[in-house]
Parts: sequence; C-alpha cells; structure tokens
Amino acid sequence: MVGQQWSDGLQRLAVWLSGVLGAYGDVEQVLAQVGQLTMSDTTAWRQVQTTGRQFRAQEARRVAAANAAPDRHTILPGEPPSQERLAAVMDGAMIHIRAEGWKELKVGGIGHIECSTRQDRATGDEVEWAQMTTNTYVAHLGGPQAFGQQLWAEAQARGWSRAADTAVIGDGAPWIWNLASEHFYDSQQIVDWYHAKQHLWQAAHLLHGEGTPAAQQWVQTFETVLFEGHAERVAAVLLTQAQHKRKSAAELRQQAGYFRDNQRRMQYQERREDNYPIGSGTAESGCKQFRARFTAAGMRWSRTGAENLLPVRAAILSQRFDTLWQARQLPLN
Repeated sequence: MVGQQWSDGLQRLAVWLSGVLGAYGDVEQVLAQVGQLTMSDTTAWRQVQTTGRQFRAQEARRVAAANAAPDRHTILPGEPPSQERLAAVMDGAMIHIRAEGWKELKVGGIGHIECSTRQDRATGDEVEWAQMTTNTYVAHLGGPQAFGQQLWAEAQARGWSRAADTAVIGDGAPWIWNLASEHFYDSQQIVDWYHAKQHLWQAAHLLHGEGTPAAQQWVQTFETVLFEGHAERVAAVLLTQAQHKRKSAAELRQQAGYFRDNQRRMQYQERREDNYPIGSGTAESGCKQFRARFTAAGMRWSRTGAENLLPVRAAILSQRFDTLWQARQLPLN
C-alpha cells in the first residue's frame, strides 16, 4: 500500500526473515501465515535495501577506522594483552549476478581456537582437538583488496592484535595467502587439510585412474607422508611421474606445484600438536550458509540487491543483527 507506515518491529522482522529464508516470497508467506501480517515480497525487498545500505555504511566506517592506524598490530595504551587464541578463515562461493554471470563471493570468518578431547578414529587414543568457536562472518562481492580490509576490521573487532596466538586457514588459493601476508603477517598459515587431501586424490586419479584400488592405495600411503609435514616429497614424486606420463604431465606438474608452494603451510602434525585447527570447516560452513540464501534454483541477483542483503545475512550468522539494527540510524560522530 502506498504511504503505508510500518512499525519498527515489523520492519525488523521482515528484514530478519529476508536474511534467513530462501526468498522474499517466503517472507510474505510466513508473515501472513504465522503473524497474520500483510506485507508483500516487494515491500520486504525494499526494507532490505534500506537496511542493507545502513548496515553497509556502518561497516564502511568500521573498516576505515580499522585500516587507518599506521601500525595496525600495535596494542593501544590501556588495552591489555589477551590470552585468547584466534583464527581467520577465507573461502569463496559463486553467485549469479544478472548481466554479469557467475561471480565469486568471498567469505571470511573469525573465531576463537578452543580445544576439546576426542577419540582419534585411527588409533583409538584420546587426543586434544582444536576447533573454531563463536564464529563471526563477513562477505564481499568483489575483489580481494576490499575483502581483506573488511576481514581485518572484523579481526580487530574480535581483539586480534591483543590475542596470544593467531592463525589463518585457507584452501591454498593464492589470493588468500596474499591477504594473509598483508593483514595477518605474523600469524601461522595453514592449508586446510581436507583441501590438501582433495589434491592428493586428484593426483592419484591422474596416476592410476579414477576409482581404482591403486589410486586408493597411493592416497593412503602419501596421506601419511603429507600429514607428517613432507609435502616436498609428494611434489617430488609427482614431478618424477610427470616425466613418464605425457598425457597427464601438465596436470601432474600443476599438482606438484600446489604441494611445493604450500610446503610451509602443510606442517599438519606439528600444527595439530600445537593445538591449531587444521581444517577450514568454519569457512566452508559460512560459504554454505551464504549459498543457501543466494544460490537456490533459478536465483539471479542484481549486484545492488545482493550487496544490500549480504550484510544482513552476515549479521544474522554472526549473532549481531539486533546490535546493527539498533545502531543503524545513530548520528555520525
């Protein structure tokens, strides 16, 4: 209805549901069926556009402040060091933008490193298992530079500079390690163990054929070598095999380069013993959560529409939607 005035509570609910449910039409149906409230999907979309712009303005101010200090890792006077251990994770997901095609959505997370006792499935022993908890997320539709600044602002908000220990976990993509070197240069760098194993399987299929017992045996052998921190041995074996397999030589050399270039980030046994997480499940989980809202069947987004919904989705996943909602119209200082 033209000129309709919506209460703050209803606006908040419509925006929150828009960030949680699969489509704006679902918001209209839930409001009608559960709350006996009438709001069209178009109106819900408009509410998100307004709120998204407000959330983005808050984010822009935070990013500018976090990236302005000459030495961003300096602990400010009166800011005591913390005993907390923190980790950053980065990954990418593809969403469809109208008139542009599939574009990468970069997703980052910051979380506490905490340990719990688990039973090792291989040995049956009780071991300390590190994982990320109380995770918060940021997302950016665009290049790595702006995303890196955004993730650094989130890290600072979580107390990164005061933390006793920090780590960055990623899948081996060069843009991730470029950002780690720029923003998290004094943190441990770890290639996600599960992505590293995927590359082992790709190499095994090139050598022995997909799904063969020989490929499975090869992975079992070199999985142990890799876990013990000898990625250079895996690379050397692949380079040797590339000399004898002309059809797959280029792909084998590519896989060898992956293990060679990331050798220092593949010290899995040492990192596990030092109580670091060696998997980037937090990033993958975050990407899945964003994909669930942005990549349902047939979804096509305008760039502006996606960019305005992203901070809403991130705020919900990070458990800070209400904080941003209450602050969205505060006067600027």
